[in-house]
Amino acid sequence: MPRTLRRWFPAAAAVSTALAGSAWLVSSAPPGARTPAASAAEEEAEAAQIALGERLFLETRFAQRFAAFCGGDVNSTTVPADPVLERARTIGAPEPGRFRDGTMNCRACHLVDEHRRQRRGDAHESGVRTYADFARRSPVPRRADGAEVTLRNSPSLVGASVRRGLGAPVLHFDGEFRSPEDLVVETWTGRNFGWLPGERARAIRHIAAVIRGDDGRGELAHEFGGRYRDVFAGTGSGLAPEFVLPPKFRIDVTRASDERVVRAAARLVGAYLRGLDYSRDALGRHAGSPYDLFLHENDLPRAPAAGETPAAYSSRLLAAVERLRSPRFVDGRLGSFALHGTAFAFGAEELRGLKVFLRTSGRSGAGNCASCHAPPLFTDHNFHNTGVSQAEYDRVHGAGAFAGLDIPALADRNARPDDFLPATHDRPEGSGVFASIPSASSRGRADLGLWNVLFDPGRTRPQARLAAHFSAAFPGLSDAEILEKAVAAFKTPSLRDLAQSGPYLHDGSADTIGDAVRFYVTASELARSGGMRNAPPQFESMQIDNDDAAALAAFLRSLAEDYE
Repeated sequence: MPRTLRRWFPAAAAVSTALAGSAWLVSSAPPGARTPAASAAEEEAEAAQIALGERLFLETRFAQRFAAFCGGDVNSTTVPADPVLERARTIGAPEPGRFRDGTMNCRACHLVDEHRRQRRGDAHESGVRTYADFARRSPVPRRADGAEVTLRNSPSLVGASVRRGLGAPVLHFDGEFRSPEDLVVETWTGRNFGWLPGERARAIRHIAAVIRGDDGRGELAHEFGGRYRDVFAGTGSGLAPEFVLPPKFRIDVTRASDERVVRAAARLVGAYLRGLDYSRDALGRHAGSPYDLFLHENDLPRAPAAGETPAAYSSRLLAAVERLRSPRFVDGRLGSFALHGTAFAFGAEELRGLKVFLRTSGRSGAGNCASCHAPPLFTDHNFHNTGVSQAEYDRVHGAGAFAGLDIPALADRNARPDDFLPATHDRPEGSGVFASIPSASSRGRADLGLWNVLFDPGRTRPQARLAAHFSAAFPGLSDAEILEKAVAAFKTPSLRDLAQSGPYLHDGSADTIGDAVRFYVTASELARSGGMRNAPPQFESMQIDNDDAAALAAFLRSLAEDYE
């Protein structure tokens, strides 16, 4: 494995403390984020859990392939590398894989600087990622089920755990997980790491064995404190202070159950993930984006006031922007990029795009984008059908095919879950017919997103939050009627720093930001003509053409920042 290890701390830590007391920064800070009043001891303890979370994020021995070939020796250095990691998939030619000498880890699909390039301005700019990869769909280890890639595009993890929308994050495009810890455990024991449905118990035993049996001789151990049993105990002899965990994260892995050991490890990765966030400000030369700096330079409101809704803030921001008579634009004199091949700029075209983005209705040039991508986070962490699944299905089976897809009602779905719902560890025989990539050889297979999770009695952990939210969002509707509104609905991603997370849309079908925006022009027109199944109400108010799309794309590119 290449030597790319280093400490990754929240980008917000670099923001000037001049704004530390602003309402938006406090309300949008991830759980556990430092405040100016945090003591040195608290900061050191937080650094320990984040650093050890990063170590576990990079750990390759949890993979099924390692378990299959290590011969029971969890410190084996002779396990054959996973062929799927030999090359890194991109939207163009594949590149040499940065983890090609090992087996699967979390970082293989959520890259940072492993593919950093010296030259810029190419299809992937500098090659730096915001914890996403370059593929339309990420490759997975080969097993008997024949799967080669994940169901969906790898989402950026930066900002994904910020509280918003449902009160706390639900994760994955379909809301499958209610916390980062749940996501981590199920990823380690799931198909991404090579484990098949029904193999969870074996995976848990193996992961716990790796943690208990680690001899401290590996590269990760040298970088991050030594043997796992010592760093988890927090009291190992010679343990460096920066790796001493606070008591609430400690555990005696020699005595705890396998499940408790794995959950304890997932808690550390959860702390690491919660620390990944954008700076969202612009008081330093390289802090924040051209957009953030434009707001600052023109004394525009940068975030909601205390108690202000995202919609109200967006409306207030639009009013303030439209009152500008002599805007101060941003150019290279005010900032520059180190990790992007574009100019650090917010000019007239970006300003026009911002207005289109914020306008809700009433005239042409109204994108109504902020209804789902409200600033400053540029996501509502909610679920909407934007027509991506329909477009993909119709590309394979012909125009109008998705509209005729036979989708069972709630009672039928839950009476025969194996016939319709995806396989899980508790339901290993699930067909996943509606959690599938469309194929010309298998008509009827599609990806319905949230529909596969909502009101599924076999998925108890996220259900209370999801069910309560959607019942409140659709008062008076039955669960069966609400499920119909979940067809092909997916969670809204953040729009910040898009240039470091392409390709775009949950199927990875849009190569560029411009392609993604033009998709919405077409999709909204289809929805208004009655051609989109389960069309979102937000599309009714969208009135944008290709000129507007160009301005929108320019604005979205201004949300770039040097995230590292």
